Amino acid sequence: MMDEHEFQKKSDAAFEALRQRLMEVGDAHNFEVEGGSGKLEIEFEDEEETRFVISPNAPVRQIWISALTTSFKLGWSDAAQAFVLEKTGETLNQTMSRILTEKLGEAIEV
Repeated sequence: MMDEHEFQKKSDAAFEALRQRLMEVGDAHNFEVEGGSGKLEIEFEDEEETRFVISPNAPVRQIWISALTTSFKLGWSDAAQAFVLEKTGETLNQTMSRILTEKLGEAIEV
């Protein structure tokens, strides 16, 4: 398992790339992206005021996504050189694309 410093470096890079891409997609699909305190939040302008939270979990070296009443836990894959959802093999961006597509009812590519 990678050490905390390496995890921090990889998760920071993944978060910054994801934040930039989500901000682009959010402008086109009417959701807000907030970043701070080491996490990202996606806020939707819907009746439920839905919020997705993406945050690093350093002790277990994973990135967690709380969305659609589910917790998605992604670990680092050396083979993919990305954080991957073990159950599906999806990368962080692919997981976010699927979750946003399900939420918004239209194809979203992160």
